[in-house]
Amino acid sequence: MTPPVPSLSDRIRHELLPRVRHPAQYIGGEVNQPVQAGDWAAAEIRVAIAFPDNYAVGMSNLGSQILYTLANRTPGVCAERVYSPQFDAEAVLRSRQLPLFTWDTRQPARDADILAVSLQYELCFTNVLNLLDLAGIPLRAAKRTDDDPLVLAGGPQADNPEPMAEFLDLVVIGDGELALAELLAAVGEYKRSGVRRREMIPLLARRFPWLYAPNLYEPSYHDDGTLRELRPTLEGLPTQIARAHTPDLDAAPYPDRPLVPWLPAVHDRIVIEIMRGCPNLCRFCHAGYTKRPIHLRSIERIVELAEQGYWATGHEEIGLLSLSTADYPHLHELALRLNERFAPRMVNLSFPSLRVDRLLRDIPWLGNSVRKGGLTLAVEAASDDLRQAIRKKVTDGKLLDGVRAAYEAGWKHVKLYFMVGFPGERPEDIDRIFELSVAVSQERRKLGKGPAAVTAAIGWLVPKPFTPLQWMAQPRVEYFLAARDRLLSLAKTRRSAVQLRMQRPQRSILEAVLARGDRRLGPVIHEAWRLGARFDSSDDAFRREHWDAAFATAGVDPAFYAHRNRSFGELLPWDHIGLRLPRAHLERSYRDVLSRADR
Repeated sequence: MTPPVPSLSDRIRHELLPRVRHPAQYIGGEVNQPVQAGDWAAAEIRVAIAFPDNYAVGMSNLGSQILYTLANRTPGVCAERVYSPQFDAEAVLRSRQLPLFTWDTRQPARDADILAVSLQYELCFTNVLNLLDLAGIPLRAAKRTDDDPLVLAGGPQADNPEPMAEFLDLVVIGDGELALAELLAAVGEYKRSGVRRREMIPLLARRFPWLYAPNLYEPSYHDDGTLRELRPTLEGLPTQIARAHTPDLDAAPYPDRPLVPWLPAVHDRIVIEIMRGCPNLCRFCHAGYTKRPIHLRSIERIVELAEQGYWATGHEEIGLLSLSTADYPHLHELALRLNERFAPRMVNLSFPSLRVDRLLRDIPWLGNSVRKGGLTLAVEAASDDLRQAIRKKVTDGKLLDGVRAAYEAGWKHVKLYFMVGFPGERPEDIDRIFELSVAVSQERRKLGKGPAAVTAAIGWLVPKPFTPLQWMAQPRVEYFLAARDRLLSLAKTRRSAVQLRMQRPQRSILEAVLARGDRRLGPVIHEAWRLGARFDSSDDAFRREHWDAAFATAGVDPAFYAHRNRSFGELLPWDHIGLRLPRAHLERSYRDVLSRADR
């Protein structure tokens, strides 16, 4: 008698889990998982919500949890999760010929109607290709059939989807909540009418102004390599893609019963988005320019979500999330309301992006009732004039006054974020990063105490699309390496409680190439993936040689994308993507940055 063929779930249990580190990250079934056995088979529309990074990172991503919740609350829809397998798990999947599976009930990811991929950062692009390949889905959209899922992308880096264009079927521009809801309804309608999967692509692209089908557009280039035109190849397709937005955060779907990971995630806490958008418009900040207009979540709804999340998870921290929490207009009242409810339960409240000069003014009880972890402050530039040029509203005086007040309230550790590479930056601005960090540390001595432990995290500027800096040339790697060596030399010659942390500048160069790239980078991404590029956002995994070889094989010069000034007259690869601020505003802001740099 022929033995029964083992199910995919059984094969994962017996062939994958015993052969990987931390197998709990692959088992699914977390607390609050809404999907049960049989839901996938019974659904009219099956969606695989794919996050192209590991489980610990993906489980911390609020956007993915929102879309996962929304889809599973939609009648007739079942959504399951997919994350990037770690290197050891990938090796087992390939050697055992196991397909990429969904975490919830272990279904082949290829069986989904829609594979929805979140593009959170440029250095996840090769992970997207790896997910497709492990699932058995053709990498290039042109080679897919009606048996393959619609590969849908969204997220911050979907704002310039051109480097990934040949791998994606559809791209949502802007907020995902209402967009996904309308998209699911349309796919269900077409499916019931017998429309084949590939035929849905132009229908959907014509129907929704915020939906982009990149392979239905054709680019042409000037002799100097700049973009001449990007034209639709079918009638009825828009030449400009609008930006979807969610007008009412209170009414938007939200994970009131968040998943509780089996393993420590990057953020093990209840996360509540209190405001979307930012009024400050720092000139380097992509999110500040694209997440407009500003929308607020009400105090009542935030408190309700905090209560629901607390009872559903047991987490001991609630994070209030926004680009600039200090600019939430009702922050003082919100903090008092939450503290009144959660301080007796010993639940910590965290306020990311809270400006230090407003820390104790807006939240006067903070010094007595919150556990003192590290205080994190995004200073960006180390001198007042350079901060003014990039519209970062922090001065040295306010910074030092604020950290001194924090030390009085009990803090001992501070993390400062800086960036190197702004226009007009001088050698003394580099030195000032270390000097200001030392001053922040020494400010605690004024209270008769020892110096504070300060970590200065230094990043390398990546000019982003849709910001005033989108036209600037990124400094070359030699500049960043010289700045790194200068800072390390200062740290060696002066004893202090300051620790410097810097990532490899080569990663930031690659990020700049991919951020402002066009379709000619598709073969580069494919070749880098073929050579083994995975998890490039991690210094431990990043292999520059893979990318150097890929650029050489494709005949593409990365300096063309990273280290070249653009003129205002140049057509940029993302100019067909909508922006809520006029281009003239960005041009004026960039001229202002340059004029300050020339002083």
